[in-house]
Amino acid sequence: MTTSTVDKGLIVSFGEMLIDFVPTESGVSLSESQGFLKAPGGAPANVAIAVSRLGGRAAFVGKLGDDEFGHMLAGILRKNGVADQGINFDKGARTALAFVTLRSDGEREYMFYRNPSADMLLRPDELNLELIRSAKVFHYGSISLITEPCRSAHMKAMEVANEAGALLSYDPNLREPLWPSPEEARTQIMSIWDKADIIKVSDVELEFLTGNKTIDDETAMSLWHPNLKLLLVTIGEKGCRYYTKGFHGSVETFHVDAVDTTGAGDSFVGALLNQIVDDQSVFEEEERLRNVLRFANACGAITTTKKGAIPALPSDCEALSFLERQVEA
Repeated sequence: MTTSTVDKGLIVSFGEMLIDFVPTESGVSLSESQGFLKAPGGAPANVAIAVSRLGGRAAFVGKLGDDEFGHMLAGILRKNGVADQGINFDKGARTALAFVTLRSDGEREYMFYRNPSADMLLRPDELNLELIRSAKVFHYGSISLITEPCRSAHMKAMEVANEAGALLSYDPNLREPLWPSPEEARTQIMSIWDKADIIKVSDVELEFLTGNKTIDDETAMSLWHPNLKLLLVTIGEKGCRYYTKGFHGSVETFHVDAVDTTGAGDSFVGALLNQIVDDQSVFEEEERLRNVLRFANACGAITTTKKGAIPALPSDCEALSFLERQVEA
């Protein structure tokens, strides 16, 4: 790479970071599991670490409990090269926990402990606005929209980043059990839809938001808005579909022996953002965008080959050598 990390644009990721407790054996329910491994998680934090692993500049903005888990998570961010000036600690609330089952097909089911957890209590006046204003890309999900005061903090951070000229990146990262109802989830997720420049949804989220079981171009384009630069639909092992103002298409993914799909979407998003943060002309050039998405697909595929999200996120070298092996094959 010719660009040093210092020269690269900053990607700021906003939202939750938590501890995932994952069964030590695959294909069992939570009650059947004999033991659990604790793994750092939370989609926005995963994206920040994914960016940093790939040689980019990343910062995380959110709130953790002033407890052992919270300080452990902050340490993991620092260890992975993610700037921590946007992290707050709450003395009165614990760091969020999630118990995650890995079904026999590698998919996940969740049980959350957040009543309330520290991430939900981030206030607008606690935001590091200087850090947010320095972002070239501001990335967020929808979990931070569920309750106040975090919702107001989210809206403020998004507004400040937008005013400072950042590209706004949105991955709703639907977790239905956390919402009061599916209707509320749909309403709140869509309430900020037209603010984003880049939106990534999974096929499951596309069906949830549109009510349409058919995953096709017409269904995807029903989510298009005039200010959007790129809409992405990830379809698991079938790769992804992309939509811009000028063109659309699909990019196949790579077939690997998947062990755990946790974090694959976050790895994909981190790779994408790291590739476009300093060069948004890819939105106008289809062949270059396809190459970026192929790289992002590779990162997502690699992430499924190990248990846990953060330990599985690839480095730039790992992703490039993986792609070289695919060409040779």
